Amino acid sequence: MRRKFLLFSLISAFITLGTLNVFAAGKEDPAAKLPFKKKLAWANGLFREGSFYSAEEYYAQLKKEQPRNPYVTYMLAECLYKQRDYPPAATYYAEAYSLAPEAYPDCPYKEGLMRKQNGDYENSIESFKLYIKNYKGKNKKMKLYAQREIDGCVMAINSWNNPGRAFVKNAGPNVNSAYTESAPLPLGDTALLFSTMAQNKIVVVNKDKRKDFVSRFMWSPKEFDNTRVKDSFEVSMKFEDGKFNDPKYHVGNGSWSPGGTRFYFTKCREEDTMRIMCKIYVSEFNKKTGVWGPAVSPDPFINEEGSSNTNPYCAMVGKKEVLYFSSNRTLQSAGGFDIWYSVYDSARKTYRRPQNCGKKLNSPYDDITPYYDTKRGKLYFASNGWKTLGGFDIFSADGGPSRYTNLSNLGFPINSPADDMYYVQDEGEKDNGYVVSNRLGSYYVKNPTCCDDIWRVIKEPSFYVKGIVVDEVSNEQISEVVVKMSNEGTSALVDTNFSKEGGFLFYTPMGNNYAITADKQGYISGRTTVSTSGKSVMDPDDTTMVTIFMHKITNDFEFHVQNVYYNFDKGDFQPDSYGALDSLVKFMMDNPSVSVEIRSYTDNKGEDAYNDELSVKRAQAVMNYMGDKGVDRGRMIAKGEGEKNPLQPNMIEGKDNPTGRQYNRRTEFRIIGDLPEKRIIYDMNRPDYIDKSGVDGRNNNLRMNTDTEDDGTPPDADIQPGSQVGNDR
Repeated sequence: MRRKFLLFSLISAFITLGTLNVFAAGKEDPAAKLPFKKKLAWANGLFREGSFYSAEEYYAQLKKEQPRNPYVTYMLAECLYKQRDYPPAATYYAEAYSLAPEAYPDCPYKEGLMRKQNGDYENSIESFKLYIKNYKGKNKKMKLYAQREIDGCVMAINSWNNPGRAFVKNAGPNVNSAYTESAPLPLGDTALLFSTMAQNKIVVVNKDKRKDFVSRFMWSPKEFDNTRVKDSFEVSMKFEDGKFNDPKYHVGNGSWSPGGTRFYFTKCREEDTMRIMCKIYVSEFNKKTGVWGPAVSPDPFINEEGSSNTNPYCAMVGKKEVLYFSSNRTLQSAGGFDIWYSVYDSARKTYRRPQNCGKKLNSPYDDITPYYDTKRGKLYFASNGWKTLGGFDIFSADGGPSRYTNLSNLGFPINSPADDMYYVQDEGEKDNGYVVSNRLGSYYVKNPTCCDDIWRVIKEPSFYVKGIVVDEVSNEQISEVVVKMSNEGTSALVDTNFSKEGGFLFYTPMGNNYAITADKQGYISGRTTVSTSGKSVMDPDDTTMVTIFMHKITNDFEFHVQNVYYNFDKGDFQPDSYGALDSLVKFMMDNPSVSVEIRSYTDNKGEDAYNDELSVKRAQAVMNYMGDKGVDRGRMIAKGEGEKNPLQPNMIEGKDNPTGRQYNRRTEFRIIGDLPEKRIIYDMNRPDYIDKSGVDGRNNNLRMNTDTEDDGTPPDADIQPGSQVGNDR
């Protein structure tokens, strides 16, 4: 039931697009006016030839003539299936099944595949369930295959909700075209070799020259930004080394031997009905002449007669030099295309007879595009025969060359609902790489998922925040505390940890600002922030160490907010006070069980009654602001204290003391109640501006300045947090 298009080959674009008749280029369509039966025969002939786009044009015309014709509907779905146009293909399969379920019992299965490859997993599962329920065929494995597709949908949903730490982006228009690109091969850290038709217009077979629709090697250097190589590409150029390109053949799938003295690649040519046959070639570099030798078949056993052999990749596996490749030879095959290997004898320059990599690696369907990571001892390949997220997925397995363990699907975002192949890694330590995919976002000539592009896989560095929660008075670690990490911009919860000992560790993906908060009954919620917004994918792994301080709730616990500035002799504060006041709003939101008393003070300039009234206005202004921000007014009491309880002398030896007056002009907040049953364990934030430095050595009073200089400007920059300086009220 799986489609058997040769998506593994370097010319998947040519296969999936097929050929277009001359009328597609604007000339008169010679078959458009044929009667129904003759036009149907014409469309069927095009379909058998592999001209799926042209066949679709005629089936669409026939469907307009007979909208309820189940055969035409089914064949229209088949054309779209082979073009990888998933949504309309699913719709027509469903329609064909509703018109003639007995004639087309496989439609629910194919509809399920199309919906799965479009990422419509819920409806895909329903289609496969319908197929299993109504299947009456003799092949008992078909129900198992359908169930495996259901399992793949469930895995995809889970992987989508828990994606891997990687970023996948299109390599860009200097590499990719509207047709397919494939077989990326990094040239060190500064360039990329790949195969492409390099066409952005529809190619018409028998009209355009053959050289316009054959794939060829090209390479593209990375862009350079004065000081470093960027992760983007300049305009691609023809790859002239060895003269490997051939205007009569599709050429691609390049791989160097470990020593760089041999270059493997494939040549492919389409046969009748668009069948593609590929052979592996090798060219050896002559060190004396500095020229690549003629390309030859490495060994008759590798290019077995009657089979297609492609995707060569040469690597060291342990102490052996191994040539991996994919082949659809039948002897010892697990089914479809399998991954094979041959050990190269460098002394004799001979190849051992190819061996199948085994059924723990190869599936009943197609397993293609092998790549071996020598440093980690892993084989990566694409398969549509194991449990996948869509069509072809990238898998990895440990071991080699004959035995493998830990077969694993790489999951989102490296894999997608569409087809994903040709995974290869950079040579450096960053573990970045490339994948070929027709996922949404690819450049295309007909439909959004028709054609494969090369995508850049950037493995995100591992950034963590590690810390402890500490009582700021005793400096002892607090046990049994809930620590939560939220996205500071959206307040969305990212992770939560219940710490028995007071320690915590969170993974902090790059590109965000995070709030780390701690909560425990009987304590004011503690908070700190960590930012990875300035991090780059090229940065090394890093762990940020933090300490979150918490303070026990007591009736004499007092604090006030920095940077609340009032206009001279006025009760309302200035606009630049909003940030500081917002921190108090956050504090109240963090601690919904806490009630506070807002106390405002003045210095001793002016009459007592006037200062009492002015301080009440200032306290009331703070409470009104917080109430407008959503803090329950029932949790706040505004109180004016006038010039009472000065922190420092207003006068020294009969002279004015501006520093003391600034200390005395303040707004304090005293906790007057805490209801444990109203505490929120998963608190969101803690005020940014609350100062833990204390005043006069009293750690239980966390005070900050609230007023301004006489001219309404903030205090001087050299005044330390917690101090009050100035000479206005």
